[in-house]
Amino acid sequence: MIVQDDLLAPEVVRDPYTYFARLREVDPVHWNERWGGWLITRYDDVVRAFRDPERLSSDRMAHFVRELSSYDRERLSILIRYFSRWLVFTDPPYHTRVRMLVNKAFTPTSVERLRPRVRQIVNGLLDRVESKGRMAFIREFAFHLPVIVISEYMGVPPEDREQVKEWSDETSRIFFIRADDPERRERSQAGLIKLLEYFEPLIHDRKRNPRDDLISALVQAEERGDLLSHDELLATCTVLLFAGHETTTNLLANGLLALLQHRDQWELLRQNPALVRSAVEELLRYDGPVKATFRWAKVDVEVEGKTIRAGDRMLLVLASANRDPAKFTNPDDLDIMRNPNPHVAFGHGIHICLGAPLARVEAQEAFAALAERLPNVQLSDQELRYHPTLVSRALEELYVEW
Repeated sequence: MIVQDDLLAPEVVRDPYTYFARLREVDPVHWNERWGGWLITRYDDVVRAFRDPERLSSDRMAHFVRELSSYDRERLSILIRYFSRWLVFTDPPYHTRVRMLVNKAFTPTSVERLRPRVRQIVNGLLDRVESKGRMAFIREFAFHLPVIVISEYMGVPPEDREQVKEWSDETSRIFFIRADDPERRERSQAGLIKLLEYFEPLIHDRKRNPRDDLISALVQAEERGDLLSHDELLATCTVLLFAGHETTTNLLANGLLALLQHRDQWELLRQNPALVRSAVEELLRYDGPVKATFRWAKVDVEVEGKTIRAGDRMLLVLASANRDPAKFTNPDDLDIMRNPNPHVAFGHGIHICLGAPLARVEAQEAFAALAERLPNVQLSDQELRYHPTLVSRALEELYVEW
């Protein structure tokens, strides 16, 4: 069987769903020679992998470090030290302990309290563009909303917001930019150092003068006398800021594109605003912000009759699992009334996305306001371009008019 092995080939970046559907059908546990790992594409296999932290590791940094020379390990020591403490890259028991403490600060109740403020921010962004009759949706809306929300929630002052976002974008280079960017590791570490230097005094200040913000809640989070260490606090602040905007921007852009390409679904939402919650779940399933996530086999594991050897890496393809016809009826159709909708856009199991409640609130408020205030919005004539990455489903821009 001939399979396109370049996961960053233009046609695969543009339309991963057709590519992964073919793979899911003919070779659901596929060894990709070019990438050097296994692609897991069926829903049940992906969910089983998420539920198996004993045998499948999320520790991306351990594998990253193993591939570095001693010179590079020394040179990138700060990046290694803090990324190794990012929850998304850790395994139990460390992950269990830190996640429990972070959960005490980052609660669904505290997120839901933000809803009126999120609505206010959404309407403020739309006020700026409504009279123009057009906008670059990512640059003028989808970029700003999650940055403002996570910054305010954490306690980053408004005047620092743009600078902090720039450092966060630099930090993300190691994950989201093409692997052939020769300086991505150095630039990622430089961005991370700036963020650490920024959060250091904020953490010290909140220890002395707690406020009603997430940094204060993280400082105070306690479980049976256990607290987050200083390094853990710094790592958690950087990962929450980073994760709190990148994926939500993509959810908003991909979601609006999907609705405007399926006009019947846009009209349905416009006429039935109460459908916005199920609409957001369907947009997450249909064209979510994260295409795939990584795991490493700790021991030999058998999946669909194939042996994945200890040390092998796996790509759990969420984009494919969420379009699996064995799980979803008419999976390639957008249906904002779909119920049930057990998508895995936020992952599954112990690593399910910590920020999922916040992303949901932001997307619900954004699409409700867009449908109400810009009922006739449509796509401008444009060629859609996606950033060439394994992990993100990220449009470069989305132009709309009304």
